Amino acid sequence: LPKSSGMNLLIGGSGFIGTHLAQLLPAGQFHLLDKQPSSALPDQVHPCDVRQPESFAEKLTGAEAVVLLAAEHQDDVSPVSLYYDVNVQGARNVVEAMRQHDVRRLIFTSTVAVYGLNRGRLQESDEVHPFGDYGQSKWEAEEVLRAWWQEAPNERELVIVRPCVVFGEDNRGNVFNLLQQIASGKFLMIGNGENRKSLAYVGNVAVFLKHLLDHPKSGYRLYNYVDQPDFNMNELVRLAHTELRGGGASSAGMARIPYWLGMLGGYGFDALAKLSGRKLPISSVRVKKFCATTQFATEKLQETGFVPSFTLAEGLARTLRHEFDSESSATEATVM
Repeated sequence: LPKSSGMNLLIGGSGFIGTHLAQLLPAGQFHLLDKQPSSALPDQVHPCDVRQPESFAEKLTGAEAVVLLAAEHQDDVSPVSLYYDVNVQGARNVVEAMRQHDVRRLIFTSTVAVYGLNRGRLQESDEVHPFGDYGQSKWEAEEVLRAWWQEAPNERELVIVRPCVVFGEDNRGNVFNLLQQIASGKFLMIGNGENRKSLAYVGNVAVFLKHLLDHPKSGYRLYNYVDQPDFNMNELVRLAHTELRGGGASSAGMARIPYWLGMLGGYGFDALAKLSGRKLPISSVRVKKFCATTQFATEKLQETGFVPSFTLAEGLARTLRHEFDSESSATEATVM
């Protein structure tokens, strides 16, 4: 692939993964485009909304690559149409601008939610069964991007990365909320805790995206991103408890409620949220995700020769030290 100015555009770059990626890139070789400010790089953000092509199209002039990170991804986005306006139509707007400015490299962060829940250890070639509107909209966005690549497959590069649950410093997602529950001593296990979860540490995900930027190659590639090994929920809780308190917590001594009771409580919170018009920290969707087995194959990732910078346990330890060695984390807890 011919290179132009070497400028990379991180669309959605103020977010969790984008911020970590930007901090790995050489100064002067990237633009952050986002509708939100960046706490880490406040002077480097250009206002951008993927629903409004005029807000970003001109920034593609002379660009070498686009990393498309912008997404509506929370469990309770309202109205639901936002998933499709941002994730699907936003993808259409981005590739149309890339056509106009002859930008030929695109790296897209999708999601393992396109596979669905409780389906075994899934590889990239497995059939998709998207979970929820987030998973469905990300799958439709992938299809938009594949159509763009297929217009000139020998001249364009499309890499789609499907990360599993990503956690790390300064993220306030579901893994943080789980760790906060454990740190507070208020954690309650729903179900038997034997369900396994593929997880990814943000420091490794960012390094992998940089690896892809540093190694241009025409064609289409699709990767799951997972940091091995997959812990079950009992193991994850014990590991976090050991890091926080220097001693293990036995599975037998962990407070538990059965799955059916957890789901019943989740439906109760759903009804309360609907009546009150408020977003609550617990829902039936979050209980279902917490108790699901979500595992994904990594053979294709390993074939790239990429070596993560941290083990999963190291990533978890770094996150726990950053978040809970101080009094700075005061966010409501929920389930993952």
